[in-house]
Parts: sequence; C-alpha cells; structure tokens
Amino acid sequence: MLRIVTDGAADIPPGWEQEFDINVIPINIQFGEKTYLQYVDLDNEGFYKLVEESKKIPKTSQPSPHQFVEFYKRIAAKGDTILSIHVTSKLSGTYASAVAAMQEVKDLFHVIPVDSTGGSLGLGLMCREARKMERAGKSVEQIVKYLEGIRDKVRVILTLDTLEYARMSGRVGTLSAALASALNVKPIAVLKDGLVDMVEKVRTRKAALERVIAMAAEEFGSKPVFLGVLHARDLEAGKAMVTEARKRFNFKDILLVDLSISLAANFGPGTVGLVLYPAE
Repeated sequence: MLRIVTDGAADIPPGWEQEFDINVIPINIQFGEKTYLQYVDLDNEGFYKLVEESKKIPKTSQPSPHQFVEFYKRIAAKGDTILSIHVTSKLSGTYASAVAAMQEVKDLFHVIPVDSTGGSLGLGLMCREARKMERAGKSVEQIVKYLEGIRDKVRVILTLDTLEYARMSGRVGTLSAALASALNVKPIAVLKDGLVDMVEKVRTRKAALERVIAMAAEEFGSKPVFLGVLHARDLEAGKAMVTEARKRFNFKDILLVDLSISLAANFGPGTVGLVLYPAE
C-alpha cells in the first residue's frame, strides 16, 4: 500500500487528509521552556495568542529522525511504500530527518523521501496530485518523476503586513537592515528554488496586494493552474485576493487556506499571497 506523508509546513485544506489519505507529521514549536506539537497541542489561533501574550516569536524545529520513525510505524504496515514529501531542504532539516529515518526502517517499509523545494499549499497540492496519480494506476516511479519535474514550477508569492516576524526568525533571505527599519514598507517575498527572498518593497498594503497578483500574472499568463490564496489571520484580505485572482487566471480550481504555523512564525499575521501550481 502507498502511504503519503508530509509535514507541518504543508498547507492542507480541511478534509484533504481524509479524502486523499495524507498523513501529516507535526513540527515542534518551542515557546520558552515548553515545546508543543503543531495541531496536536497548539492550533493556529492558540499560536497567535501565545505570541501576543509573550511578545516573543517561537522557535520552530523539524521532526527528529526518531519522531519520523515512530510516525512511520504508526501510520504504515510492514511492506508498505511510504512517499515522504517535505518542505524545502534549504530552509528546514525535515527532509534530512526523513532520509535518516528511512535508513532505520528499511527492513519494515520502503520509504522514498522527496524534497519539494517548496512548502505551504504547493506542498499540499503535490500530495494531492500524488494520490490522484496513484488512484489512476500510475507507478510510484512515475509519481516521483512527476513530483521532481513539477517542483521547480510551483510558485509562492506573498506580501507581509509586518516585518517583525521575518526579522526575528532570521529565515527570510535578503532582509536588509534598511528594509527591516522601513516601518511603512510592505515587502513581497517569493519562494523559488527552495529559498524565500524579499524581491520587492511596496509602500502601501493595497499596492502590495495588487503587485502579488501582477507578478503571478507576469509569470503564468493564461497557463492553466491550480490556484491557492494564503492568509495569516486576515480572512478578509484573503477573500479579496480570491475575487481578484478569479478575474486574472486560468485556474482549474481555487483554494483559500490559512497559512500554517511553521510559515506564519516566519512571516507573521496579515501575510497574504498566492500559490500557483501548473495544471498541465
């Protein structure tokens, strides 16, 4: 049997875990001396409340190889194949943990770790498409080849409402001191080639939201895409972006999802953006 595993950096729309049989290993979230498991001990709203109360950004860390081993044993039966698709290895050690765990369980399961070179809903969509391919009779080898071919074409474009989280997390590239000190700047970040970089700075929130749409349109034009709108505690902005995106893109489906804790910890509340996933 084929088991599909991903991690807490994937944005999985409600119901997908059951519908597409996707297993999500949670990340570790450390507030001071206490460590929480994402979505087990701490949901999105609880995360934001803890940040507001403590005035601190938590540290997030990948599941350890041991956590992976225990997770694999819990969700799979002996002889199963486990397709373990994870957040970009350039920003997280999650993929490396999966590779280490693979060696430990090789007598029990056939584990195939895949570095998505991305995250968020792009990672969620990879898991969905992998399951749909499996149900259509494709081999595991064909699925892996597809994932490795599509991953560089998936794009995540975000605008941040606050720079505080990015500055404190230290995981966002090209965040210059000058940019970090510009209180009224709304930066635009792109996840590409496995890394997040601040690529532009816009003066107003409205202009930044418009620029996210424009940048995506410049890259994808009228190509068919699976389209996702992400938001971190800003549902209204997310809905507004869905309305605009409907006018601009040739989408196969369009999804509105909350940004996962692991990403919100780096980008902060008010972050809004697009995920574009080629649907050809």
